[in-house]
Amino acid sequence: MRYSWSSLFTQSLRKHRGWTRAWADRPVQPAYDIVVVGGGGHGLATAYYLAKNHGTKRIAVLEKGWIGGGNVGRNTTIVRSNYLLDGNIPFYEWSLRLWEGLEQELNYNVMVSQRGVLNLFHNDSQRDEAVRRGNAMRLHGVDAELLDRDRVRRMAPFLDFENARFPIMGGLLQPRGGTVRHDAVAWGYARAASALGVDIIQECEVLGIECDASGAAVALETSRGRIGAGRIGLAVAGNSSRVAALAGLKLPIESHVLQAFVSEGLKPVIPGVITYGAGHFYISQSDKGGLVFGGNLDGYNSYAQRGQMTTVEDVCESGMALMPMIGRARVLRSWGGIMDMSMDGSPIIDATPVSNIFLNAGWCYGGFKATPASGWCFAHLLATGSSHTLAAAYRLDRFATGALINEKGEGAQPNLH
Repeated sequence: MRYSWSSLFTQSLRKHRGWTRAWADRPVQPAYDIVVVGGGGHGLATAYYLAKNHGTKRIAVLEKGWIGGGNVGRNTTIVRSNYLLDGNIPFYEWSLRLWEGLEQELNYNVMVSQRGVLNLFHNDSQRDEAVRRGNAMRLHGVDAELLDRDRVRRMAPFLDFENARFPIMGGLLQPRGGTVRHDAVAWGYARAASALGVDIIQECEVLGIECDASGAAVALETSRGRIGAGRIGLAVAGNSSRVAALAGLKLPIESHVLQAFVSEGLKPVIPGVITYGAGHFYISQSDKGGLVFGGNLDGYNSYAQRGQMTTVEDVCESGMALMPMIGRARVLRSWGGIMDMSMDGSPIIDATPVSNIFLNAGWCYGGFKATPASGWCFAHLLATGSSHTLAAAYRLDRFATGALINEKGEGAQPNLH
């Protein structure tokens, strides 16, 4: 829905109390065909594609807090598909293609900004790895450009090329990568799913999972009562282990805090997304002018949405080593998201050993950029009972069979640099 300037002015006089609801607040039904647990980006996208692509009726999304209060509103907004392995590239490229058409799809401005993602390299071995990754991307039809030192300097002259401990030799650029406004993604998917009849139920925490005599899950015990379910999809990010444990499942993931930061507003200075090859540091500039940046995980398991000062120091040191100019900018705030880190650094979209329970978890650092494709593939799994071809490698049993999808060997290995 679009509003005129006069309408906006009228709303301001009403103290913004007259806005139309973005999504319906419907009463909880006794049972649904499919219940998606988790009202973040992945859960909302799943519900939307279930209704749109598969015509599924009687869908509910359960969120223990409020829409946009989890990781979907606590990230650095980066989208890209510059992966290396066959199990990942087609999936993330499909996600980026969905991002490119998402505003038209949802009729909602999610502020897709394809300003490019530049991964710097600092030595010969990193250059060789960038060449390999770029070639793998291009073989899959994904855009990739290898830049030498001079081209990087022309693109980002503010980087420290002369005095850095790790001199910049070049970078791998994906021009179609960029950023998307994170909370707008949640609002857009929520509104579109609700318009298709999906019930979005906030402040509804799952407290237990009820199974029948055969061991199949049939209902959820929640803070708002019992809700029957034909199929249950778990999309709860860092809380995956806790919710899965309600059904007796033990998952091959760990939960860690990942902090992010934003500075005061500045004039435009950073053209796109830049990542530091000598340390885990990434930075972009928001439309409001703030520098948005992050780095390593905090070095301990946690379910808290906050971090510790040692990680703040580590991230800021990496930023200063890459671009000393940011030392003059004041950090306004930081926040923490709970990351569900898998052992090989790649996600899980699969059925579980408990009948009627399906899992979407283990997104590590890549959860936000995967939102559209994750919802697309998880909806397919919930609707058909079989994996989508794009997510065929994201099996839960790969940790037992050894069919790992290990991009960097990072997985749940925080702050080891």
